Amino acid sequence: MTALTAPVASRAAHALTLASASVLCALAAGALTITVTGKVHRPQVELNLSIPAAAPKPVAHRAAAVRVASLPRIDTPVYAGRALIADPALIQEGPEGPLPRIADDGRKPMTAYAAPAATGKFRIAIVVSGLGLSAKATQAAIAGLPPAITLAFEPYAGDVQHFVSEARQLGHEALLEVPMEPLDFPDSDPGPNTLRSGVEQDGNGQRLDWAMSRFTGYAGVTNLLGQRFLADSDALSPTMVQMARRGFYFYDNGAVPQSVAPDVAGRSGMAFAKATETLDDVQSALEIDRHLSDLEAEARTHGTAIGSGFLYPVTVARIAAWAKGLEGRGFVLVPVSAIVTLPK
Repeated sequence: MTALTAPVASRAAHALTLASASVLCALAAGALTITVTGKVHRPQVELNLSIPAAAPKPVAHRAAAVRVASLPRIDTPVYAGRALIADPALIQEGPEGPLPRIADDGRKPMTAYAAPAATGKFRIAIVVSGLGLSAKATQAAIAGLPPAITLAFEPYAGDVQHFVSEARQLGHEALLEVPMEPLDFPDSDPGPNTLRSGVEQDGNGQRLDWAMSRFTGYAGVTNLLGQRFLADSDALSPTMVQMARRGFYFYDNGAVPQSVAPDVAGRSGMAFAKATETLDDVQSALEIDRHLSDLEAEARTHGTAIGSGFLYPVTVARIAAWAKGLEGRGFVLVPVSAIVTLPK
């Protein structure tokens, strides 16, 4: 090695040593951050989604997607066990698949696809959302939760109809989660065909039709995110009218304090329900049990109460355990359709 190359090699080795030490320090700092902060808030799920070729052009989104197959044409009533999940009289064939409608005889999807309800003085409904994307978690919730628990399904999974049919067969009422614009869109992105504020009515109408044609057998519609959209009366009103004309109830999951959905639903002639308690903002058994106890207090005071939860394993486990002694405490579990506010 020459006198010139020796110092260069020495400096290179020293730089490599410093770089390696920096990487190790960064990794250690990251691990310490995770250990200290933990995970309290609901994770943002990055979906890998794709849109069928004939689908309306979606808004810009950060997530890519899974192809969702169109449902076959429905010519005869379809049942899952004793539960009706599709009826030609309640279906209008659309470009993306079967769209729900009010039958010529006046029957509505919200009644035809409603789950049976027990009677009692103090009635509690609980909606668990987020079903469909994780097969394992979805199947655990369908099988492990009491039949009277209402289940809300996202429209993106290719086999979502299979899960809905399984849930209906076991007695659950089903809801469709419609992606709606959050405050920090597109940083938080509910996925393709999100209903947007400031978009012409026809654009949101096409997006809503896309979501409503993903599966059959649901009695109502609920929001997937939507902090901005549910606070925008001008954007929400035509959407509510469109849903009301197809015979659904709307369930507001209570995640949007500024939601104008109750007022808009009343003006739109739409059946409506809203959660009075969010069960799992903090994912701990102690906190979930406390909110379930608050639900009971709400039902004793007002006769009814509605709780909202997500598909967390701890949420599913605590609801299932809590429900076992519910009747002994004087309460009955009912699907949301049993306590909706009907239009005047």
